[in-house]
Amino acid sequence: MSHFPEFEVIPAVDMQEGEVVQLVQGERGTATRYGDPVEAARRWIDEGARTLHLVDLDGAFEGERVNAAAVDAVLDAVDVPVQLGGGIRTADDALDLLGRGVDRVIFGTAAVENPGIVAEISEEQPGSVMVSLDAKDGEVVVSGWTEGTGLDPAEAAGRYEDLGAGAILFTDVDVEGQLEGINREQVERVVDAVDIPVVASGGVTTLDDVRALREAGAAAVVVGTALYEGRFTLAEAQSV
Repeated sequence: MSHFPEFEVIPAVDMQEGEVVQLVQGERGTATRYGDPVEAARRWIDEGARTLHLVDLDGAFEGERVNAAAVDAVLDAVDVPVQLGGGIRTADDALDLLGRGVDRVIFGTAAVENPGIVAEISEEQPGSVMVSLDAKDGEVVVSGWTEGTGLDPAEAAGRYEDLGAGAILFTDVDVEGQLEGINREQVERVVDAVDIPVVASGGVTTLDDVRALREAGAAAVVVGTALYEGRFTLAEAQSV
């Protein structure tokens, strides 16, 4: 079953210290705050979101799940599919979250360092792992975008598909959070490399960016800053 039967625009609910924030290029200390995660989640569902993208930013930096209470509150409050990333490091963590109502767990650094984790979870819960590939200057980077891996994003995507990943989350770090537009060619290369859905993230500023990612073959696009800053509405983005 395809997770994204038609193109989706997925609002990001990034959490730091229990609040919704957006960072610039993943740098701590650049956060703009947007209030309560449950309120944000409800707002996006009211506006037509069919999926929510939750990120525990403290978890991503600390390597453990810091905003677990906020995540649980959102899960209790909403009835759309939720994908969650940030600080999920082990198969046990992931399976626990899937059991609690998360639909897809997002693995970044842990999957790059231990690809077997993807296969392990996929055997128990097929299609539930989304592998997050962050690219900078055409190379997959890990550990909060500080370390290069030498991996090509398209090759890496194919490798994780073979291990059972249900989707790829592809972020072009060069444009993340800066409202400067997207790099369509990189997205097309990753889309062409796999049969599983590729969800694009990072740098979406305008409706033209959303349209370009859709035309590049992305199954969905995650939008954060542009929605919170009112650059366009969710309904406008969904109808590009």
